[in-house]
Amino acid sequence: MDPTFWSGFWGNVGDLWWLIFPIMGVAGGIGRRWQIASRERHERRLETLRLKSELKTAELQARGISAASGRRVGAQPAAQPASVAPSELLERLFKEHDEITARWLDYELDVAKLIAYPAMSDGRQPLTAAFLRAKKTADALRPASADAKVDEQRVSEYLDAVGNYAVAFEVAERDARRIRDSGFTADERKRLDRAQHMLKVALDESATQSERQVAYKRVRDELDGLIVLSDDAVDVLEKQVAGELTPGGDAPPTPAPEPERMPLKRDDPAV
Repeated sequence: MDPTFWSGFWGNVGDLWWLIFPIMGVAGGIGRRWQIASRERHERRLETLRLKSELKTAELQARGISAASGRRVGAQPAAQPASVAPSELLERLFKEHDEITARWLDYELDVAKLIAYPAMSDGRQPLTAAFLRAKKTADALRPASADAKVDEQRVSEYLDAVGNYAVAFEVAERDARRIRDSGFTADERKRLDRAQHMLKVALDESATQSERQVAYKRVRDELDGLIVLSDDAVDVLEKQVAGELTPGGDAPPTPAPEPERMPLKRDDPAV
């Protein structure tokens, strides 16, 4: 190869020596971002394991109740067959199950919370989808009552399902509170801010009914295509907006008209 080629090549490289600094800066930035992302993934895994450990402890305590009940039953075999699930354990599981569902409904039915933490209603989010699957499983395995005659295997499956339901909700909630509205564009976040502001007006009892209904329509317009509201959430919101306002004087209260229903896209298969 012509020696002049290499001479020219190294000469050009020598002239561009200064490029090494921005290149190192870019490489360093990429490396730091990778380390941060890796650390966040590691912390999330540790948090999940911690939650599962706490839940397992609660499960073992619940199983202790079951074992104690079994010993009592063993002392009086004629009073209760060994295959009947202890009502004390089932009642405890029912309470845990209902508490998790209530916490979820607090997001599902509260439009202000849905705007603040939209991932909790988005079945496309992996952690939210996992929670919804865990909920479906727990609901399906729940016995009809604490006195229902179910075998030990069914009780064990329900106990595990409630445990998975609790962990899945905790993880989904923490993630939703972490990411908030970061999955939306700048313009979409502005729409969410406007919706949150107008929602306050729609629920303000000091505002006129006309002002509240106009604000309600603005909320629906701003959320259209961004957040899917369940029918139950819409019903709750409409009842709140249509709440009777206290009129002045001694005139009898006039029933407030219900806000006009507006169509909203419901194309999320997971909700």
